[in-house]
Amino acid sequence: MAQGRSGIKGARIGSGPLGEPERGDLAPRVVASFWCGNGHHSQLSFAVEAVVPEVWDCAKCGLPAGPDPDNIPSAISNAPYMTHMGYVRQRRSQEEGEILLNEALARLRGNI
Repeated sequence: MAQGRSGIKGARIGSGPLGEPERGDLAPRVVASFWCGNGHHSQLSFAVEAVVPEVWDCAKCGLPAGPDPDNIPSAISNAPYMTHMGYVRQRRSQEEGEILLNEALARLRGNI
């Protein structure tokens, strides 16, 4: 029965040598700070050539975060989930629904 152990211990197959000299130098980076509506502060690093976005999703709560702690972007409101019946009730009143139901039942019964 196999025990699920690898012959190589302490290393992953395909992993390269550890350490920065073997991998090369890191690209120059700039650190940007973002604040969300719940007061969470995130510091992210971007490449110097990259454009730092105006809005970033907070890693802790998912709210939009901005670079200015005094001017925090507002959250986008999502409409709640509605069933098919909920959409039908938006378009038709109860009386109209009764009329349509009676017409459909009459058609099925062969009265029309």
